[in-house]
Parts: sequence; structure tokens; C-alpha cells
Amino acid sequence: MKASASLRRVAAALVIGLGLLALPRMAQAVELIMVEQQGCQYCIAWKEKLGPIYPKTEAGKFAPLTMVDITEGAPEGVSFDGPVVYTPTFILIEGGQELARIEGYPGEDFFWALLEKMLTEKAGFPGAS
Repeated sequence: MKASASLRRVAAALVIGLGLLALPRMAQAVELIMVEQQGCQYCIAWKEKLGPIYPKTEAGKFAPLTMVDITEGAPEGVSFDGPVVYTPTFILIEGGQELARIEGYPGEDFFWALLEKMLTEKAGFPGAS
């Protein structure tokens, strides 16, 4: 009798677990989406200079980066407040909703300052330690 109940619990757990695999993309609590387009020189510059560094920073750990092409629109489960006109555009998302954005790439120094300000004001980022 106990073995039968245990098997039912294991089977139920497997069904639930497999069902979770079929769910659509779940948005991170806080994430940064970079909207880019092919041939965008500013996108290329950002990816060359800051792309390798970003995930290693406190900001990158707080708001992981997802890159999408401007022709694809918002990823599934994410809602932008309006159209993206300029590339790159960095959109701060929480729970699938846009909180703020940085349009364009103003250079390395200005980018980090704008990003930290946006993260702090809109998502409660504690700042670099």
C-alpha cells in the first residue's frame, strides 16, 4: 500500500515537472533587454567593448542581459511600453513589464552611469559593492 502511494507521488511529480518544461519563457524578476539590428555600428561597439564585461558586473548579475533583433519585437512574455526606434535600445524589464529604457549607446562611461541610475531608481539596485 505504501509503495503504491509513493509511486503515485513520484508519477505526479514527474507529470508536473514535465508540464513545467512546456511552459513559455518566464521573465526574470529583473532583466535588461538589448534591442539591436544587423549592421548597427553602435550595437557592434557595445558588444565588443561591454558585452564580455556586462555579465561579470554587479549590474549584469542583478539584471541579466537578453539580446533581441529589432525585427523580432519583444520576447514572449515581455511587454514594451512603446516601439523601439533606435538601436541599440536597452530596456529594463521586471516581471515582463518595461520599467525604463536607454536609447542608443552613449559610450562606455555614460552607459554605466545611465544604467546604474536606471537600475537604482526603477528596480532597487543596491549599486556596486
